[in-house]
Amino acid sequence: MEIIERKENPLLNRVEITFRWEHSKAATPTLSEMVAAAAKAEPGSKKELTFVKEVNTRFGRSQTTGIALIYGDAEAATLEPEYVHTRHEALHSSKVKEDSTEQTEEGGNE
Repeated sequence: MEIIERKENPLLNRVEITFRWEHSKAATPTLSEMVAAAAKAEPGSKKELTFVKEVNTRFGRSQTTGIALIYGDAEAATLEPEYVHTRHEALHSSKVKEDSTEQTEEGGNE
């Protein structure tokens, strides 16, 4: 993932990153991969407060562009529309689901 532009928006308590992802000889990156890469690109960010929007892959090219919004706290993240939260819900709650599955498996073995 290549960062094209990084803009701090203190009024909305977020960092806005415009990115380009070259994926020659590979499939188009998934939303999960893009969220993880964007969170990794911004020091101190949390994956559950990272939202990827406006993703565009041009036909015939192995290049994807998009915008990642990285919020400073959960309260600021409520600015995103409900459909964006719904779209990212599975990604953000996957860690919680994995932890609960591990606890259930551990509890059954005792």
